[in-house]
Amino acid sequence: MRPFELTAPSTVEAALAGTGTYVAGGTTLVDLMKLNVLTPLHVLDINALPLRGIHSVDGLRFGALERMSDIAAHPRVYPMISRALLLSASQQLRNMASIGGNLLQRTRCGYFRDVAMPCNKREPGSGCPAATGANRMHAILGTSDSCVATHASDVAVALVALDTEVRLVSAQEARTVKLADFYRMPGDTPGLENDLRPGELITEVIVPRLDWAQQSTYVKVRDRRSYEFALCSAAVALHIQDSRIVDARVAVGGVATVPWRLRQVEAALRGAPPTVTAFEQAAGVAAEGAKPLPGNGFKVSLLKRTIVRALLEVTDGSRT
Repeated sequence: MRPFELTAPSTVEAALAGTGTYVAGGTTLVDLMKLNVLTPLHVLDINALPLRGIHSVDGLRFGALERMSDIAAHPRVYPMISRALLLSASQQLRNMASIGGNLLQRTRCGYFRDVAMPCNKREPGSGCPAATGANRMHAILGTSDSCVATHASDVAVALVALDTEVRLVSAQEARTVKLADFYRMPGDTPGLENDLRPGELITEVIVPRLDWAQQSTYVKVRDRRSYEFALCSAAVALHIQDSRIVDARVAVGGVATVPWRLRQVEAALRGAPPTVTAFEQAAGVAAEGAKPLPGNGFKVSLLKRTIVRALLEVTDGSRT
């Protein structure tokens, strides 16, 4: 780790007036600083800022510094959010990591984290060795010739499914952006992962009210049961009336460069009965546009099976 200057502003205004890299829980930033992937000269510890609180009036609002474990334990939090958080990292990390920091975490691509290797995210134009190298964990959706790395966050998948917004504040303005629009697919600029502008800070996460999202879940398929990133995950919510699906929310992770909303699957579910057959038919369109790599072609079928598993879980098994 290279030397850096650390300051701890006590107000949002002071934090926005400074220059440098913000740190809250440090569960991503400190790791990448140790690896020399990120080498900020000035780090601002924002833990003293008044950006906490969990409010459940007309939806859900999380202060950006709320810890993952506290949000997961809140009784009003939708099951898909709570489960996504509880299946993330380890208990120790969940006690430290902030919700704002989680949404900004960087990819776990091994090439990105190894400064001895080329990586277009770190050094634009240097190449993407994952495209032809070790790519079992990498994306099949939203990829480009420049980057095939997956987005690492679990809870971002659930939040995108729920049309969540983030509040962004700078010294000049405040704005609210849909989380789905906040993230950027790599295209030709993989180093630009989101719409966070220089000098901006996430201050709040806003989940619209969706009462039927109480019937929701998050399923995560991974190589081991804890402290592992997703091979594939699915956040699902269903609104069922009179034995028909009135509405649905479906988003997936572990298979795309950003949290991936599957509106075509949602459309296929609407009006259908909550049966295994209907679930399998809807999940059949999930991989449209997928570009599997030599090491991760299995994710095409895994994606469909994970969605069906989540739909079955949220409906307690359903009928054939």
